[in-house]
Amino acid sequence: MSGRYVLLNSKSLFFLLAASIGIPAYSQVEAELFQTHCAVCHGSDRLGVSGPALLPENLRRVRKKQAASSIANGLPATQMPAFSGVLQPEEIASLVEFIYTPLAKTPAWDEQTIRRSHRVLNPELVEGTAKSSRPVYEADPLNVFLVVEAGDHHVSVLDGDTFETIHRFKSHYALHGGPKYTSDGRFVYFASRDGWVTKYDMYRLEIVAETRVAINTRNLAVSGDDRYVLVGNYLPHTMIMLDATDLNLIRIIPVTDQQGHSSRVSAVYTAEPRQSFIAALKDFEEVWEVHYSGQISKIGGPVIDRIKLDDYLDDFFFDSAYENIMGAARNAKNGQVFNLTEKRKVADLDLTGMPHLGSGITWVYNDTVVLATPNLQENTVTIIDTNNWKTIKKLETLGPGFFMRSHENSPYAWVDVFVGPNKDVMHVIDKATLEIVRTLKPAPGKTSGHIEFTRDGRFAVLSIWEMDGELIVYDAKTLEETRRIPMKKPVGKYNVYNKITRSSGTSH
Repeated sequence: MSGRYVLLNSKSLFFLLAASIGIPAYSQVEAELFQTHCAVCHGSDRLGVSGPALLPENLRRVRKKQAASSIANGLPATQMPAFSGVLQPEEIASLVEFIYTPLAKTPAWDEQTIRRSHRVLNPELVEGTAKSSRPVYEADPLNVFLVVEAGDHHVSVLDGDTFETIHRFKSHYALHGGPKYTSDGRFVYFASRDGWVTKYDMYRLEIVAETRVAINTRNLAVSGDDRYVLVGNYLPHTMIMLDATDLNLIRIIPVTDQQGHSSRVSAVYTAEPRQSFIAALKDFEEVWEVHYSGQISKIGGPVIDRIKLDDYLDDFFFDSAYENIMGAARNAKNGQVFNLTEKRKVADLDLTGMPHLGSGITWVYNDTVVLATPNLQENTVTIIDTNNWKTIKKLETLGPGFFMRSHENSPYAWVDVFVGPNKDVMHVIDKATLEIVRTLKPAPGKTSGHIEFTRDGRFAVLSIWEMDGELIVYDAKTLEETRRIPMKKPVGKYNVYNKITRSSGTSH
């Protein structure tokens, strides 16, 4: 009787909590199922505890069928157990509908909650008292890759010379937006989809500190002087500034307009020559420039320039001088070029569909520099002259693409076909002729994506985006395969040198 009483009391408390934070009364049966079987790991409020948050915003890339399978069969290499022997199929279906139901009220993630989550795991690294400033491995620390393996939420540290795994460690659920290195490559910062920010020591191969800044995070950026980390969030509508040394909270920046409306943050990137962060907003026709040159504290700063736009800016790309940003417009008819200094639009771009400018790259072509971008909706790669912003060429591909990569020492640019019947191919473009010269099919029937080059550009490393995936290493000159390395859905690879030197062939 006492066990039954405690369970009923726990449920009653849950419903009181749900009412107070705005969880809709979708179904008492479904809510009770969640409270009984899921709340201990995912939180009574669905905002996550040891397990990730279970909200539509956080499950955007997880299909309902996949969610049902995860509940029934569990997830390998995680704490998620299988419930097929406990729950009936209709109960699992009810739980899926429940977790995909939006909250009626946007939950808060306040200063106290952020500070309570903060933890320093290696104080000597924060205080600068660590005995060694050299890597614990023999590999070139600037030619190391971080490989994010989404299949079982791990990160592998890969030697870019031997392609042997140096170390592998568990990450938070669904890392998002790409890791960002300090200027010397010593430390790297990760953001997970459910708001955890992690600082990792690339020399000691240890986590330094962690803080949970939000419920749903988009990405983060590190200031050019290595003092600050800025995190852009979908839920709540904030940007969070952290001390890059120990990830302690410095400032919560509400993303609101003059009328009090709030916006999700699409992306944040650092513009080092300007000593600022640039933030794209999902729900305002504005882009924000957040300056970090002065001393920023909880009370003072940062200075924010709010640049008015004539369309929403979801995704963007910097020119080499960081004076202009090229943005994808929401209208699917054109892109736009905005000058950050003049704070105005200076050109329209012939970019239809949904260009993925965040994955754009540049290279020298004849007497100009061109920008090339894949497209998430159209079977094209658009190549634009950055001197006059005119389209030079549109290459027809076998399907929409997500990632495009090259290297200063390579004559080729690579672009995937990420969705559709040809998701298993990779196009190779000659940068001198602007023609597709090879179409590779690395693993028939399996998704190919995300090329990254070694430090010297000799090798190109490709991902097979499957649970039983792998990295495939190609000679970047001959385009011949040299090696395969099994991985658990390796969604991204990030070479230290190419990132910290801002190679024109990779994203920043």
